[in-house]
Amino acid sequence: MSDYQHTQNGILGSGLRDGLSLHPVRYPWAMDLYNQAVANTWFPNEVQLVQDLGDFEKMTDDEKHALKTVISYLNPNELLINKSLAFGIYPYVNAAEAQLYLSKQMWEEANHFMTFEYIIETFPFNREEIYEAGFGKKSLAAKADFQNKHLDVMLDPNLDIYSLEGKKDFVRSLVAYNIVLEGIWFYSGFMVGMSFRQRNLLRNVGSLLDWITKDENLHLTFGINLLLTILDENPELQTEEFAEEIRQLILQAVELEKEYNKDMLPKGILGLNADYVNQYVMHMTDRRLVELGFEPEYNVANPAKWMAAANDTLELVNFFESTNTSYEVNTTK
Repeated sequence: MSDYQHTQNGILGSGLRDGLSLHPVRYPWAMDLYNQAVANTWFPNEVQLVQDLGDFEKMTDDEKHALKTVISYLNPNELLINKSLAFGIYPYVNAAEAQLYLSKQMWEEANHFMTFEYIIETFPFNREEIYEAGFGKKSLAAKADFQNKHLDVMLDPNLDIYSLEGKKDFVRSLVAYNIVLEGIWFYSGFMVGMSFRQRNLLRNVGSLLDWITKDENLHLTFGINLLLTILDENPELQTEEFAEEIRQLILQAVELEKEYNKDMLPKGILGLNADYVNQYVMHMTDRRLVELGFEPEYNVANPAKWMAAANDTLELVNFFESTNTSYEVNTTK
């Protein structure tokens, strides 16, 4: 089959010269998200952290440990997301408008990385201590193994994106990085980092996290649109068995996150402990499951209702409903 024929089959493909023409735009939702992402461009040094430095001196050792652990996890994983995009997603998406968005997303992940670098350089942190805050813990190693498993398969030079198994590998990788890492694990860290603002601490760090979550909401919207587009264009993927596999992949990731949060908050800090964070993780997981058309798993209330502005961004869609409108998430909100 020629590259041209592959292009016409849908959004997935691997031809080097595929997807080089923007018009006609085949996926308006991707073009819309690209335009929104460009409009959302920001830079970390627009926020001054002098007041937050004074707040940091007032914090307990346990609070400082929680902040350092959050940053030590989020900082390098922003670049890991870029690797997943560069090696696991971008090479197999052949629509110009989708490639444009992914290019802007990769810049945003780099900007998020530099945001955490800005915090590390501004606060009285020992850089080696920050980088090592989570190392040596079994819970972090287990999360890393999960991530590596789903990226390594996309690095296989024999991957055939046109085969059924190749398409399944792509979906698994996209779910692992977009839904799990960006849509659940990152939000757990964001919530801990933003919780200090509830006590009138680290308000400017909270503003930076607000801006990051605004980007992440678009990343999630793009990822879910991409997932649903692939499923709509490849009905052979729409089986109960594969749906259950995807659901279990997400639930496995939740168990890994629960153990990690116990390590991050071994004693708890004012108003926040591992059980509280894990309830938020389960609540957000139910949101992600419903957004993908699954039934909720945990049915727990949101303990951090003050995070609603960061949470309530996606319209409900159906992961395995093959209709032309099922993946057109309302991106104008």
